[in-house]
Amino acid sequence: MFVRAYLRASTAEQDASRAKADLDAFASERGLRIAAYYVENESGASLHRPELFRLLSDCHAGDVLLIEQVDRLSRLNAQDWENLKRELQARKVRVVALDLPTSWMMTSATDEMTARMMDALNGMMLDMLAAIARKYYTDRRRRQQQGIKKLKAEGGYKGRKEDVERNEAIMTMLRRGDSWNHVIAATGCSRSTLARLAQRVRESKEAA
Repeated sequence: MFVRAYLRASTAEQDASRAKADLDAFASERGLRIAAYYVENESGASLHRPELFRLLSDCHAGDVLLIEQVDRLSRLNAQDWENLKRELQARKVRVVALDLPTSWMMTSATDEMTARMMDALNGMMLDMLAAIARKYYTDRRRRQQQGIKKLKAEGGYKGRKEDVERNEAIMTMLRRGDSWNHVIAATGCSRSTLARLAQRVRESKEAA
């Protein structure tokens, strides 16, 4: 059994670093060794997560996918969550989350009957927490849109201000050939931002 830690931070790199310390402490308390870390800077509401699927492709049957919170794995809609669950089940990957105590027993060997009961209970709890995470996400997005709509009506909405200095640094890194993973690790930007800036770099080269 290998334990593989998944750390998703949609914005700041330090969020992933804090979670890493918590996962390390959890594993150490149980005499486990984390075989690999997979750090993602993508939204939990999207299934477009290369590092998550790289983790799954590395897994063998019985391996543990260790996360800090269920919402690090999923803020997905119902259909996407079902698709991800099928992938986990097909690969026989056990999900262990620090905020889901029923999952902690998945890290230790038990008899077949107990293992099946815990797997069923854990699956039910995962479904519930994934649904709660999705509701939190959609509620927050709705409130944001309501706030933007109100500001627009009042003439006060200017949009998100671009971080010009950071974006120039990112484009400099892209021009010199730095990999996307290196840029993300160094700046904490999202892949969507990186894709937009990469397109800007390509356009400037074509114009030149």
